[in-house]
Amino acid sequence: MSENNDEIGVDYDPIAEEYAETYFNELEHKPLDRQFLDRFAELVSGLGPVCDLGCGPGQIARYLKDKGIPAFGLDLSAKMVGKARQLNPDIKFIQGDMTTLEAENDSWGGIAAFYVIIHIPHARVVDTLRELRRVLVPGGWLLLTFHIGDETLHLDEWQKKPVDLDIILFPTSQMEAYLKEAGFEIVETVERDPYKGVEYESRRAYIFAQKP
Repeated sequence: MSENNDEIGVDYDPIAEEYAETYFNELEHKPLDRQFLDRFAELVSGLGPVCDLGCGPGQIARYLKDKGIPAFGLDLSAKMVGKARQLNPDIKFIQGDMTTLEAENDSWGGIAAFYVIIHIPHARVVDTLRELRRVLVPGGWLLLTFHIGDETLHLDEWQKKPVDLDIILFPTSQMEAYLKEAGFEIVETVERDPYKGVEYESRRAYIFAQKP
């Protein structure tokens, strides 16, 4: 797959409807994710706008909004953004690229980045994390999640539709090193086993990181 991020958005466009059907209500079956998001909501409260990065149909933004957080969503896929707007008419969703955010320095209180770093090649991860740090207010929070591993999975088909997507897995220690190099302070890292029958069966990592 090309490392051009635009192509990632294009490949998610054809599956936006099916993706939303699969994942919009996923938090109902993920108690630990809800627990982490509750904690994240407490941490970012009062700090400013909070971005659901790589929002898909907007399930994370929806959860945070219902907790009283001024959440909005950003996704590279135009059709995914359209679906998120349809499902969450009271939340703002915008199309954008996480590697070149159209946001002012020190303008967001938090970023919930659930399984979006998995599309960024290793060589570009630190620069991408620096971009996330740039837009956070001092003291702002990043909740970063990813699949644990050291391989790259390639998808040619999803829900019987053709795609061209690479899913990059990261060792937890490597992602922690990337975050530190990008200027974040790591507050806590948690790993968990997959929810059987609910999601792809990989171990997952959740990192709470803060901009000094």
